[in-house]
Amino acid sequence: MSFSKNDRKLQLQFGNKFPTDVGLDDLVQVIAVALKSEFGNTPSTLKTLAHLTHSNERAIRNWLDGKNGPSGANLVILMRHSDIVLRAVLELAGRRDLVVAIGLANLRRRLVDAVAEIDGLPSPKRAKKLLK
Repeated sequence: MSFSKNDRKLQLQFGNKFPTDVGLDDLVQVIAVALKSEFGNTPSTLKTLAHLTHSNERAIRNWLDGKNGPSGANLVILMRHSDIVLRAVLELAGRRDLVVAIGLANLRRRLVDAVAEIDGLPSPKRAKKLLK
């Protein structure tokens, strides 16, 4: 059985581009790079992302290869679980101010963790007693 000319095309090879200064191809490539840097490019990555987004592993592989991009709902899920993907999307949207705010929030979280670890260390007097 052959496909008719009216069948849905799986991948757009030519035609109109996304009507903004940031093309759809740019988005797909940026998401692919962000996913690879956050999660890696291994079989376990496919399973992890498939579990997070409830998507097919073949679709995930296409995302990582930069052939297709995630749907809007899946992109929101990926942004929820990956700061790198969130930053990439905000950069493409031209929201540099929000990228800086996310960086400050992450820095604050790391500082709070560092202070908690410092507070958990024994005092110098107590350390001497523990060493004896």
